[in-house]
Amino acid sequence: MIDFDDLADDVLNGHRLTADEGLSILQATMAELPDLVSAGARIRRRHFGMSVKLNYLVNLKSGLCPENCNYCSQALGSSASILKYSWLKTDEAIDQAVVGINGGASRVCLVASGRGPGRRDIDRVTDIVNGLKTDHPEVEVCACLGILKDGQADRLREAGADAYNHNINTAESHHEAIVTTHTYADRTATIAKAKDAGLSPCSGLLIGVGESPEQMVEAVFALRELDSESIPINFLVPFDGTPMEGQWNLTPADCLKAVALVRFACPDKEVRLAGGREIHLRSMQAQALHLANSIFLGDYLTAEGQAAEDDLALIRDNGFSVLGHEPVAEDGELRSATLDAAVPPAIRQRGPGTTMAANA
Repeated sequence: MIDFDDLADDVLNGHRLTADEGLSILQATMAELPDLVSAGARIRRRHFGMSVKLNYLVNLKSGLCPENCNYCSQALGSSASILKYSWLKTDEAIDQAVVGINGGASRVCLVASGRGPGRRDIDRVTDIVNGLKTDHPEVEVCACLGILKDGQADRLREAGADAYNHNINTAESHHEAIVTTHTYADRTATIAKAKDAGLSPCSGLLIGVGESPEQMVEAVFALRELDSESIPINFLVPFDGTPMEGQWNLTPADCLKAVALVRFACPDKEVRLAGGREIHLRSMQAQALHLANSIFLGDYLTAEGQAAEDDLALIRDNGFSVLGHEPVAEDGELRSATLDAAVPPAIRQRGPGTTMAANA
């Protein structure tokens, strides 16, 4: 049995996680889970303290995608009843981004469905980036537009974009099981183009698409080799109307161990809890924040997230602070954010003494 505390010490001293150690993390028992989280939390605190970075998604164009990713509600052949619309106007996109910025987001992610952008699409996005950077120069802007052609990453960088997201999603050995209209190499080539242009590479995972533990380790180690600077971890939301509908195969513990694997393998990288976290981590979201240092605020591309105020309460109630809004020291003492007013108790109106069924 592996000692996760010793493993964390090794990682903090420069050790690179091995495949066998990665599998040991994924195979941790429920009894070992608290020790695993505690050990991984020490790695997180070394590099990121107790801050949580908030990211905000703006879905610039929803649905109507020609790719056949069988996990995606926007993909070719999907009959999922999602919102479908063409490109938002520049001012509409900026207004949506500002909602997230006002909620505390320090990164805005501009996302558009499709195989990849054309010249006119790049023009649209650069206009949005320029507008955001003019009014909010301190906010990071990340674009996620699919497979890039030569020169497109340079145009985004020149417009002021800071990062580019293109998830590898799964291991190369599992890629053809989830999509066939593009290759794993198409994805890694786009990450390379973004990095070469000076954009921060953002690439992550989709957990729960039929990958084996060995393939999950393979994918995480591939992200390590790609030097992805921010790693979003998505958990499959099996929309009705997609080939993966009904595949509810993840437990909260599975998800928590996956987050731990990424933290141990990529100790100094931004690890982000992304789509499906509320559904799959459920009551373990708090433990996951001791491993991840970043989350999406509010809603996702086609699925709603939990209420933004619940995200902020999750952060505050567990002793974390929003990046850029950390408590400050006054008179030698750390002052935390003002606590919200207590929620009054709901008066019982069911069970004994009423005609309503009891809550059980």
